Amino acid sequence: MPDAPHDPHDPVTAVPEPLGVELTPTGHPAVDAGLARLEALDGVPAEAHVAVYEDVHQRFADTLAALDQE
Repeated sequence: MPDAPHDPHDPVTAVPEPLGVELTPTGHPAVDAGLARLEALDGVPAEAHVAVYEDVHQRFADTLAALDQE
């Protein structure tokens, strides 16, 4: 069975294209790990993003809270 044609304007058949955004390391390991997780989403369908966004958001919130404790 041949693959269905990919119409870039049809959200059902469109194949996500990488944005090619380069992230600059911050030097803070926890932040850089979160950024790496976000960078790995480049080109991945949007429905896979939510869980990663929530995880990274929580990690960043925890990192900020830890900085407040210092």
